[in-house]
Amino acid sequence: MARALRIQYPGAYYHLTCRGNNRKGIFGDDKDREKFLKLLENSLDVYQVNLYSYVLMDNHFHFLVQTPLGNLSEFMRHFNVCYTGYHNYRYSRSGHLYQGRYKSFLIDVDNYLLEVSRYLHLNVVRVYGLRAASLNEKRNLLESYKWSSLPGYISKNRIEKFVNYDLILSIAGSRANYYKFIIEGIDKGLKDPFKEIGNGGILGGDKFLKKIRKEHLEYGSSREQPIYRELKSGTIQHEDLINEAAKYFNVKKGEFSVKQGDGIKRGIISELLYRYSGLKQKEIGKMLGNIDYSAVSKLRTRLKKSMKNNKKIKKDFENLEKKITGKLSNV
Repeated sequence: MARALRIQYPGAYYHLTCRGNNRKGIFGDDKDREKFLKLLENSLDVYQVNLYSYVLMDNHFHFLVQTPLGNLSEFMRHFNVCYTGYHNYRYSRSGHLYQGRYKSFLIDVDNYLLEVSRYLHLNVVRVYGLRAASLNEKRNLLESYKWSSLPGYISKNRIEKFVNYDLILSIAGSRANYYKFIIEGIDKGLKDPFKEIGNGGILGGDKFLKKIRKEHLEYGSSREQPIYRELKSGTIQHEDLINEAAKYFNVKKGEFSVKQGDGIKRGIISELLYRYSGLKQKEIGKMLGNIDYSAVSKLRTRLKKSMKNNKKIKKDFENLEKKITGKLSNV
């Protein structure tokens, strides 16, 4: 059976879900859930992905995200590998943690973003079999459930820095309005909006569907179009990024491609290229003296460790990153 096509493009919105292998649990305790969220926060940062809503259940999770760089597959692969590695190490196990590939649903943001966010948050009262419970019982569970982005939508005191609340709250009008919208959803017993569209499907109106078919399906996926990575919005050309770095460090840009060059500077270049140019590590390696992708990974890892212990290195990275993101706003 052919795999469902992953439609990826800059700025796309997705509902993502992933279930444990054989429907088994993916969390042993709250320590696992805390680690899961820390790894998620890191992956969101590295791949510049916006998270709008999430919920963790015993044997699966749901995310509502946007990918400004059109890099859904890279983001999810990195995140799932990291958590699987942690989980397998902690429980002395091996093999798959998840049941097949994650499911992704492309979302028509103009018509369905608010509805999908509500559906995601209401998983708590649906999965735990509270159909016969009173409205107050369901409300109390939703308010007290720790492993969801809903508390931050209800109260400013419970916001999490890796969740972007602004967009959905701007659509709802206020936290009070959004919470009222959630409670109305409990009363109505809303159906699963994704049930009829299948794995890897599209949730949207006719206009949105027509646009996606025309721009992203008629001529093949972005993976089949090499020029796509160079032209997509939300990225900066690698030459511009390297020129900006050379100017910042007051060096010739050729120094970054010398294998025996400054490892910290090369690490900074590697990380910024990975985050903002749309290039993969193999492609970055060719630019840095034809090193392989594993060497690029080591440069990035060493940089992250160095930034934890050296304030100057961290400041240099952040200053240069600000310059890069400033240019992105004009792309």
